[in-house]
Amino acid sequence: MWTNEVIEMILRGIGETVYMTVVSTLLGYVLGLPAGILLAVTDKDGIRPNAACYKVLDVIANIIRSIPFLILLILLIPFTRALIGKSYGSTATIVPLVIAAAPFIARMVESSLKEVDAGVIEAARSMGASDFTIITKVMLVEARTSLITGSTIAIGTILGYSAMAGSVGGGGLGDIAIRYGYYRYETDIMIVTVVLLIILVQIFQTIGMHVASKLDRRR
Repeated sequence: MWTNEVIEMILRGIGETVYMTVVSTLLGYVLGLPAGILLAVTDKDGIRPNAACYKVLDVIANIIRSIPFLILLILLIPFTRALIGKSYGSTATIVPLVIAAAPFIARMVESSLKEVDAGVIEAARSMGASDFTIITKVMLVEARTSLITGSTIAIGTILGYSAMAGSVGGGGLGDIAIRYGYYRYETDIMIVTVVLLIILVQIFQTIGMHVASKLDRRR
């Protein structure tokens, strides 16, 4: 059963999973980081309160996060097909992964920025710092450890989503587990894919926590 073709398929599945996870996380932060900053800044206790802006972003984030990923994946098939040209495979799966990850990341960023000591922000403001400077030089810098920890959690969640996408031909280890472990009853292949997914999560977790520890100025 463990032929060269199966081993190559497993290795290709690892590569596709890492590809989907890393690219989706990066693109998710392209959308989620600015949204999270806006949520923190426009909140009633933020440096630039704006109830209307906060409410719009809050509702959008809550709506998307309320939709189970598998359902969101199916709902976005027409959009994915229009954007990528197909609705299956690892590249196509990145589209729903980014849309699902962005509001989750935005909430993580918002939570991290709200942990910044208000006294530090007030000190920067008293020295004449602009809002942009406070955000980029104070809030993001002070919250960097929490932001890195949040990104570690986010990448683990996205990896789990990528495995779930295998149920609709999303590619990667999840696809292998579904096709061989579920449809063909090849339990050993399913067990191997599950173990590999666990190992990947642990690798990302270890790297993320190590970086966060290095950046933590309290140590």
